[in-house]
Amino acid sequence: MDTAELLRKVRKLEIKTKGLTKHVFSGEYHSAFKGRGMAFSEVRDYQYGDDVRNIDWNVTARTGGPHVKIFEEERELTVMLLIDVSASSYFGTVSRFKSEVMVELAAVIAFSAITNNDKVGAIIFSGHIEKFLPPKKGKQNILRIIRELINFTPSQQKTNISEALIYLNNIEKKRTITFVLSDFMTDEYDQALNIAAKKHDIIGVKIFDKREQSLPDVGLLYVVDEEAGIKKLIDSSDPEVRARYARYFRESEEKFTRTFALAKSDTISISTEDDYIKALQLFFKRRAKKLW
Repeated sequence: MDTAELLRKVRKLEIKTKGLTKHVFSGEYHSAFKGRGMAFSEVRDYQYGDDVRNIDWNVTARTGGPHVKIFEEERELTVMLLIDVSASSYFGTVSRFKSEVMVELAAVIAFSAITNNDKVGAIIFSGHIEKFLPPKKGKQNILRIIRELINFTPSQQKTNISEALIYLNNIEKKRTITFVLSDFMTDEYDQALNIAAKKHDIIGVKIFDKREQSLPDVGLLYVVDEEAGIKKLIDSSDPEVRARYARYFRESEEKFTRTFALAKSDTISISTEDDYIKALQLFFKRRAKKLW
């Protein structure tokens, strides 16, 4: 992709996702994620209904009238985006690849974060860590992340979520809010997730295509596992073949939700046909209700 085309794509995505963030997510995002704690802000006169536990007795004694301490939430957070660029993400049967949905989601989350003055970083991964973009504030940092994602060519076909989570834990010493964007078509990330979730607030965002849920009855098909490099001829007219195919997806979805639940982490599942804006809104509102 030449530079001019890349810049056009970045600008188009910026306009789309920044507009959605401004009008839809600024309040929901703020409510969904707590700050690091409460910091002292000021002292003011006591008012009816104030918590007596917040009375500043030193100021009260000096002035002769009751005063209370006011605290504000420390808002500055660090948001990390762990983005799967393995071969299975470059799949889609309707209008978009899973990878395209991941890029748009990453952009929406990132613009929501900087609207709240939070830092945003990214770990791009496949079978290993492809690229680390350190957390920073500001629009230019978000645009750099978007540019990298739009124009990225992975060096490996496979997926290794465990390695991405281990890398996160090693590179980020303080607590982060981490979104893992993947199709989660891989096993054995349970242990790494459990360890990382003890330090970080991790949200698994599973992107899938409707053809991964069920196989159409269209006769003989060549199916390809890009990550394993395997091609296979199957008979999609066979009910048992279709049943096994659907069962595999259900079991994969159940494992995804169960694994994150055991790690006390939240999940979102989004189809390439879904309105991801509604899915994110519901998630933010659910989180806000649970936290507050």
